[in-house]
Amino acid sequence: MNTLKNRKLGLFVPIALAVMISVMGGFFAGYRLSEMHPHAGNKIDAILNIIDREYVDAVDIHQLIETTAANLVKELDPHSTLISVEELQTTMDNLEGSFSGIGVSFTTPSDTILITSVISGGPAEKVGILPFDRIITIDDSTYAGKSITDTQIMRTLRGARDTRVKLGIQRGGSPELIYFEVTRGDVPNYSIDVSYALGEIGYIKASSFARTTYNEFITALAKLQKEGCNSYVIDLRGNRGGYLDIAIRMANEFLPAKQLIVYMEGNAYERQSFYADGSGSFQHTPLVVLVDEMSGSASEVFAGTVQDNDRGLIIGRRTYGKGLVQNSIMMEDGSELRLTVARYYTPSGRCIQKMYEMGKSEEYDQDLNIRYRHGEFYVVDSIKMDKSLTYQTQLIGRKVYGGGGIMPDLFIPLDTSQITSYYDAVINSGALYQFVLEYSERNHAKLSAYHSYEDLYAYLKQQPLVAEFTDYAETKGIRKRPTLIQISRELMETAIHAYIVRNFFDSAGFYPIFQKDDIPIFRAVQVIRDGEWLPRVP
Repeated sequence: MNTLKNRKLGLFVPIALAVMISVMGGFFAGYRLSEMHPHAGNKIDAILNIIDREYVDAVDIHQLIETTAANLVKELDPHSTLISVEELQTTMDNLEGSFSGIGVSFTTPSDTILITSVISGGPAEKVGILPFDRIITIDDSTYAGKSITDTQIMRTLRGARDTRVKLGIQRGGSPELIYFEVTRGDVPNYSIDVSYALGEIGYIKASSFARTTYNEFITALAKLQKEGCNSYVIDLRGNRGGYLDIAIRMANEFLPAKQLIVYMEGNAYERQSFYADGSGSFQHTPLVVLVDEMSGSASEVFAGTVQDNDRGLIIGRRTYGKGLVQNSIMMEDGSELRLTVARYYTPSGRCIQKMYEMGKSEEYDQDLNIRYRHGEFYVVDSIKMDKSLTYQTQLIGRKVYGGGGIMPDLFIPLDTSQITSYYDAVINSGALYQFVLEYSERNHAKLSAYHSYEDLYAYLKQQPLVAEFTDYAETKGIRKRPTLIQISRELMETAIHAYIVRNFFDSAGFYPIFQKDDIPIFRAVQVIRDGEWLPRVP
């Protein structure tokens, strides 16, 4: 029996391809194809040699090998993948909890790098870079006016610790550039987006299961407990997964000793089970977990063990359905093969992995679109669950279903009541975000004088921001639609307030405002206060 005290895992859980990316890491040695299947290796080598020697046109053999290898892995399942050297570092940065960079957040309106926030104590702040500065040049190369992706910009600004990057900054309306030489340093990459108290109930939103998530999680719980919270809502909506051992450690905080958290097994992978060790500090506190269709992998492990152990309620919509375990194998060229070696199962024996066919990853990637078209996000009866895959929870024997994802105990449909074609237009065009940035920059002195997000929010609520915004949107070619504006007014106003506040108080101010009318959070708070958070036999 594995407990949290006697194991050291090198595991992390991936999520897949176009919809999700995360990983489950490795403790198996890799094998060369020629060592396992010498005839297959010789055949591939022979074909490549013939192509190189006799093909009608010149061929980049290296690129051909890369493409062939990637396609070979794709034929297996939707989550086995070959990650290039270039992609690997960015992927790992997102999970390790920190990276070396300059410590700024940015956006790119009108093909210009606009700094939206500067991390306190980070390299950029130390040299005097400010929010709403514009990066025009990087190491004497001009970046303004170029069509360049955020990923490309991040790769340019990030780099090895103690290396230097020279930035040409435009500040305010001045045409003259100010030059800063920034020495890159460690920049924290937080995965607990926010934690705040809703009366006696603590709310924690986790965006991933990164290497630092457990420590962030414990810190958030301790802070909320100090503020008088005695119940908790854990929000895993949109959480695509991450390190499996982090999910296990987080679940351990809420479970009594010897309760099964998760187990894994595969054709060449002996069953390995993980149990709570009884050291958790919140084993008896009321608990609700929020999920949606983008909650995957490690999120499903956490939600699945809470549900199967009858420890709390799961609220939201059916999760993604990613239950395959990847082993990480480093290749000689620095790329990484992530090969599916097992499936993981919830305590009741459910495999969360949804159905797939080998080599048909495109169909698999369309699953969420198919669910949407079938109405699953709006009507609970539209959810197609395989009733033949029925399991029972551990304590009270409730029915739960396998066949793909975690079905919530309390279904909350996607709320589109205030979404109109006008709202879609201002969001999809970027007009709302551009308005927020320009308004924040134009009024920076006044808005930055507020010492709390509550005070800034109170001020903003007195301003006619929706009227100002719709005038602004019209200058961007979006015609006013009074009836539609009225339907979407509250939604737009909340978004405008929240995004302005975020420019001055980051996530700590953004989420309490942006989520003030969030129905799943409202229902979570309601079931806890009504004493209905503990599952019962139907």
